Formats: sequence, C-alpha cells, structure tokens
Amino acid sequence: MLDTLDTMTSHQNTQTMKPATAAKKLVCTSRPPRRVPGGVVSRAELTELQANPPAWLQELRENGPHPRPVVANKLGVSIAGLARGGITEPLTTEQIEAIKQELPEWLKKERATQSEVRKETVRIKERDAERARRRQQDA
Repeated sequence: MLDTLDTMTSHQNTQTMKPATAAKKLVCTSRPPRRVPGGVVSRAELTELQANPPAWLQELRENGPHPRPVVANKLGVSIAGLARGGITEPLTTEQIEAIKQELPEWLKKERATQSEVRKETVRIKERDAERARRRQQDA
C-alpha cells in the first residue's frame, strides 16, 4: 500500500488549462488573444506570463479591448448598469475614456445607483457588526 502511495505522489501530472481559461486569468477575457498559442497552457506557463508579461500582453492589459467587468469597474458602474446603458461588448481604453468625457445621462444615473449600493452595503456591514458586538456582550 505504501509503495502505491509513493508511486502515486512521485508522478505529479502537470496541470494544464484551455487557452480561454488562461486568457481569463491573464486579462479577464473569455477569448484568448491571437498570440496565446493553441492547445493547452500549463500552470507554469500561466505563472510565467503573469510574472513576466510579454509586450503584447502588457499592451492588451493597458489598451484592451477590456471585458465588461473591467469596463464596468473603470466607469464606476455595475455590469447590469452597463447593459442598461447599452454597453454589451468589450471596449478599448480609448472608448472607455470617450464615454467618461461624454458623461452620458445613463452613466450619471448608474454611478449614482452604484454609490447608493455601496452606502447600503456599508450600512448593513456596520449594522451586522453592531449586532455581533451586542450578542458578545449579552453572552
């Protein structure tokens, strides 16, 4: 039995992932960039790309196109807010900056909504902390 366990642990397989999964981990996009090789990407290769991104990856991270979660974050709104504003596709940094400069009415409204959501989240967190403090005092 111990021989079997030793054999099993000494032969660790290299974990791999699909290029789309690696792309999500590298640049938060579901489509791998054209420069990511086809086939599979090992965890070691992913770690190396994250630690020492090549110029094309740095360019992609900086200028996009960025997926909706990144676009929403850069605009200060939720993903649902993007959809309500008609943004359904990835945008480049230049496109995001243009929207910020234009400051359309939907963006103002969604930013206000997001601000209220954040305030409510803080209020609930503080309420729950106070309740926990009271429970500790009563115990």
